[in-house]
Amino acid sequence: MSESSTYRIFIVEDDPWYGEVLKYHLSLNPDYELYRFTTGAECLAQLAICQPHLITIDYSLPDTNGSDLFRRIHERLPDTPVIVISGQNDVETAVGLLQAGVRDYFVKDDRTKDLLWNAILKIRENQSLKQEIELLHEKLGQKYDFGSIIKGNSPAIQKVFSLVEKAVRTNINISITGETGTGKELVAQAIHYHSDRKKKPFVAVNMAAIPHDLAESELFGHEKGAFTGAVNRKIGRFEEANKGTLFLDEIAELDLTLQSKLLRVLQERELMRVGGTERIPLDIRLIIASHKNLLDEVRQGRFREDLYYRLMGLPISLPPLRDRSTDIMVLARYFLDDFCQDNRLPSMAISPLATDKLLRYSFPGNVRELKSVMQLAAVMCDGTEVKPDDVMLASESEGVSVNNDEKTLRDYTIQIIKSYLKKYDNNVVLVADKLDIGKSTIYKMIQTNELSLS
Repeated sequence: MSESSTYRIFIVEDDPWYGEVLKYHLSLNPDYELYRFTTGAECLAQLAICQPHLITIDYSLPDTNGSDLFRRIHERLPDTPVIVISGQNDVETAVGLLQAGVRDYFVKDDRTKDLLWNAILKIRENQSLKQEIELLHEKLGQKYDFGSIIKGNSPAIQKVFSLVEKAVRTNINISITGETGTGKELVAQAIHYHSDRKKKPFVAVNMAAIPHDLAESELFGHEKGAFTGAVNRKIGRFEEANKGTLFLDEIAELDLTLQSKLLRVLQERELMRVGGTERIPLDIRLIIASHKNLLDEVRQGRFREDLYYRLMGLPISLPPLRDRSTDIMVLARYFLDDFCQDNRLPSMAISPLATDKLLRYSFPGNVRELKSVMQLAAVMCDGTEVKPDDVMLASESEGVSVNNDEKTLRDYTIQIIKSYLKKYDNNVVLVADKLDIGKSTIYKMIQTNELSLS
C-alpha cells in the first residue's frame, strides 16, 4: 500500500469491546491505517506525532467529554473532520456539536458501524474534491503568472509589472485603465490568483454588455416575485464573488442611480437583493476597469465623485501597444510559439521583412490584435518562416467602399458599424464613442437584426 493512499483514522473509545468492533469493521478497507485510544489525553499526545485524516471520538471518556476534546482537536487541526459517537440520544448536545463544527454525530446502536463507514467514505470523497480544487487554483495561478501575461521589457510595461506585484500584497481596490485589447481582465485575474483570495471565486462582469434595467438585479440579485418575470430567487454577482474578487469592467457605463446603490453597498459592506429585506454581509476585493477617463466622467457629471474616490484604490494604467514598440516582437514571438505548440505545428521564425511590417504598424487593437495577427500568420505560413504576406493587418483590408455599387446611406452606416464592431471585438460602448453615435442606435439595429454581434 503506497503512502499516498494511506488514510489515517484515530478512534477514541474507552469501551475496549466497542472500540475493537469499530476498528475491525473499518480495517476491511485496506487503505485505512487505524489507531485506537481510550482517553482524550492519549489522542492529543499522538496528534503531535502522527496527524490523522479523520478522528472519531466517544462523547463520554474517562478524562474528558466530547465537546471539550473536539474543541482542543479543532484548535490544533481545524481542517480535520471529527465524528462524535455517543451512547446517549441527546438532541441538544448533538445540535451544539454540529454547530461547533463536528462533521457527524451518531448514537451507538446496531447501525452505527455502517453509518460510520458511509460517513467516512463521503468525507474522504469531499477531501479529495477539495484537494483537486486547490490543485486547479494552483494551476490557475500558474496560468495567470505575471510573466505569462505581462510580456516585454519596455519601461511602461515594467511599471505595470511593479504595480501588479504591489497589488497582491493587500486587499486595496484596484482601478485598471487602458484601451480595449490591452489586457485589463487578464491583469485583474493575475492579481486575484496571486492574492490571499486565490482559492475563492473570481467573478467578471462587463457592465457595457448588461441592459441598464437589468443591471441592479445582475449585480445584487433579486427575490422571487420582485418584479415581472422574477420567477425564482437570483443570486447576484456580488454574492457570487463573496470572499473572492469582483471585476467590474467598463464601470463608467453604470447609470447614476445604480452608482448610488453601489456606493452604499461598498460603504456598508452588505447588500439587499432587489425585493428582499435580508441584509447580506459582503467580503470582496473589487477591481474595476474602464477605457474611459473616470475623472473626466466625474467632471462631466456622468460619474459620482464620492464613488470615484471609493473605487480608485491603486490605479494601474495599461499602455497601448504603440507606446511600447520595443515589446512588439517579444509578444509576436510568444504568440507565434504558443499557437504553434497548441496546434502541433513546427516552430516558425519571423523574417526580417515581416518583422519590419509588424514594427511599422500601430496596432489599434493592441495586444489582442497582435495575438490574432500572429495566429493567422502561423496558419497562412507555408514553411517555417513567416513572410510579409503572411502578416495580414487591418490597414490592408478593403474597408468601406462607396464606388463599387449603389447603396443607401443607411446601408453604408450599417456597413461602417459592422466594420467597427469587428475591429473592436463587439464592444458597443467603444464603437459608439469612436463613431460619435448613441449606444441606443447600435442596440436598436441589433434588435431589428440589421446588425449582429456574432
